[in-house]
Amino acid sequence: MKKILALLFVFTAACSGAFAQSSYVKEHYTKKDVYITMRDGVKLFTSIYSPKDASAKNKYPIVMQRTCYSVAPYGETKYPGQVGPSKFMMQEGYIFVYQDVRGRYKSEGTWTNMTPVIDNKKSKKDVDEGSDTYDTIDWLIKNVTGNNGRVGQWGISYPGFYTAAGILSNHPALKASSPQAPISDFFFDDFHHNGAFLESYFFTFPVFGVQKTDTTSKAWYQNTMINPGTRDGYQFLLDMGPLKNADKYYKDNFYWQETINHPNYDEFWQKRGLLKHYNKVKPAVMLVGGWFDAEDLTGPLAIYKTIEKKDPSAYNTIVMGPFGHGRWSRETGHTFHSNVYFGDSIATFYQTQIEQKFFNHFLKGSGDKNSGLPDAYMFNTGKNEWRKFDKWPSPAATHVKFYLNNDGKLATTAPSAAGSTSYISDPLKPVPYTEDNSTTMGFTPHNYMSEDQRFAGRRPDVLVFQTDVLTEDMTLGGEIMANLKIATTGTDADFFVKLIDVYPPDAANNPNQPNKNIIMSNYQQMVRSQVMPARFRNSFEKPEALVANQKTAVNFKLNDVLHTFKAGHRIMIQVQSTAFPLFARNPQKFVENPYKANESDYIKATETVYNDSYVDVEVLK
Repeated sequence: MKKILALLFVFTAACSGAFAQSSYVKEHYTKKDVYITMRDGVKLFTSIYSPKDASAKNKYPIVMQRTCYSVAPYGETKYPGQVGPSKFMMQEGYIFVYQDVRGRYKSEGTWTNMTPVIDNKKSKKDVDEGSDTYDTIDWLIKNVTGNNGRVGQWGISYPGFYTAAGILSNHPALKASSPQAPISDFFFDDFHHNGAFLESYFFTFPVFGVQKTDTTSKAWYQNTMINPGTRDGYQFLLDMGPLKNADKYYKDNFYWQETINHPNYDEFWQKRGLLKHYNKVKPAVMLVGGWFDAEDLTGPLAIYKTIEKKDPSAYNTIVMGPFGHGRWSRETGHTFHSNVYFGDSIATFYQTQIEQKFFNHFLKGSGDKNSGLPDAYMFNTGKNEWRKFDKWPSPAATHVKFYLNNDGKLATTAPSAAGSTSYISDPLKPVPYTEDNSTTMGFTPHNYMSEDQRFAGRRPDVLVFQTDVLTEDMTLGGEIMANLKIATTGTDADFFVKLIDVYPPDAANNPNQPNKNIIMSNYQQMVRSQVMPARFRNSFEKPEALVANQKTAVNFKLNDVLHTFKAGHRIMIQVQSTAFPLFARNPQKFVENPYKANESDYIKATETVYNDSYVDVEVLK
């Protein structure tokens, strides 16, 4: 439990700016703590850091972060190590504002996850994150000395959600919004992927499912944290058995109860989604994400595409770098994800050439659409270089189908004769999602998104399809669609599809590689992956059982990619039905609510993948 709490503290600090004491902030900024009253009377705790020379004649824009992870350190004599999105923006000078959202830490009110948006507010009691953002901005521009009347908002992860929801405030002073790794819909991102529950988040439910009883500067949920008595999350969760057994830990955890009582995409989840609420977008928007973000890869891509579609006239851009969750916010020098090297000082490039440029232009500069930034600033994770696009996905891309041939070949031509490949999926012996058990107890499993997949591909319950050695580079850039034709001896199943870059036999290790025991020779780097419960193949709202032994289509999207598979490499697809404990095990017997399945509902099943299955990718020249 101590390790989990330590990881939660680090995550909270990274998201809130609550780092160790620093003389720079204290020497250059004045801190003021205030309560700002919302339209319904609830008071939200807010810390304001103003440059010491801010005045009626020397004005600065405001950059704000709203968070559920604490605005610590509390107290006007206590200063964090950094304020703002980066040290560069801190040193340049802005008025930085941090706010505890409703029901969290020193703010009043009741906490809810992914506050539902109210489009048509009819009274002061109709409040959401948009209205709280509006009321906060309105108070700040009227009461903070030395502000220039322009406000920007940013945040990573949950603060990214509050930023994305803040766009809907429509306050005229909000000029620049940068949701970074935002959640857009909890049924498709973060706690679920296509409705499949991420059991790897099991230990985090106290953070999100316990109400505090009073304003506080300390975490109130610690006594509800699970003490597993082991560092092996795979074994602990396997031994726990069906998810219904978790009630002994989380009977009084309101978010756990909400989750298990809403297994489908019903009104509970639908009203928490942001995408349907974007219409006319007023502030300039810059979505930011990491290609290897194990938490929130869907959110930035989904919000960007939605705004592009619904309001083509909006200033709407996206940045995707070679990062894990939020890792663009701090420089590591040599940039690795898992054991894959992407270059040096990439976070600094992002912070100085992209992020700072965005906020400067819209908060200090002319604020027109000529920001000097492209519509999409995307990092090619195979070539290790940034690439600019006028539109994403690029209209210049061409579609290629990779067929899953029953001889193990991944081919760009349809099979000439029918065939299939099968494997036995046993939920009592699930395929692990990682071979690094040290990552199975933390807040989120960062490294698996680019981890070597040889450990999985060598199991009999994982299908492997690969191309011949490539004779020339092939760049996949854009969307990916898995079109599976399957059959099962059960009545339900999950299908986990992975796109993998297979390195050549002579690939050398990087001298700065974090794990010296990993060999890059024949390394199978996961580039993209996604899971799909077959129960949702026709509708996320109304699940349907599979008919045993009947050929059935299961089609689903993987998230976008920009990756060059180099000459000498191979392209591989792996298909499996478990990836534990990343995803909860499907019983493989259809039940109305998988969270309440009995142990007897978990059955072995033979899964068959037919050779007219294919993965559709977009290829760039």
